[in-house]
Amino acid sequence: MQTMEKIKNLEEVRSRCNSCQKCPLAKSRTNVVFSDGKPNNKLMLIGEAPGFYEDQKGIPFVGKAGQLLDKIFQSVGLSRENDVYICNTLKCRPPDNRDPLPEEKAACREYLDAQIKILKPKIILICGRVALTSMIDTPLGITKVRGKWFDGPNGSKMMPIFHPSYLLRNDSREKGSPKWLMWQDIQEIKKVYDAL
Repeated sequence: MQTMEKIKNLEEVRSRCNSCQKCPLAKSRTNVVFSDGKPNNKLMLIGEAPGFYEDQKGIPFVGKAGQLLDKIFQSVGLSRENDVYICNTLKCRPPDNRDPLPEEKAACREYLDAQIKILKPKIILICGRVALTSMIDTPLGITKVRGKWFDGPNGSKMMPIFHPSYLLRNDSREKGSPKWLMWQDIQEIKKVYDAL
């Protein structure tokens, strides 16, 4: 059996992930939620963990938060079908959508690392608090670091953004509101994307 470091394509990683039994979430999952969107070397979004709908369908971001995420991308002419590769820090749903445990994140990390290593995305969007703590070593919360660029793996640029479920709970569009800030962030992301 090959080690993950030697695997060179996403389908081999997906196959390995689909049969994973490294943590207790394997027993409670309906489906492994590996990825969606367009595998490419320009733009990757890393979310937190699958929710109920994602677990049912085996696809990340398919509930109301996913629909909002698609609208956010569409507002600047991007789509998951053509431009964005979407994955999560965890590939299996934690019970009751609780935060992932450190050992669960550690068990899944090799799959996420392989996705990043194979695609070598130039832009990585870190979507939400859980993804932030998985990808960037900072004592600051998502509200303090969203919209800022960080150095990522393979020379990539990483930007933390609000999770769309947070935006659904904060409906205001006034200047300084989470939705207004997300609009600023997605325009900055598109500007950098277009310059690639």
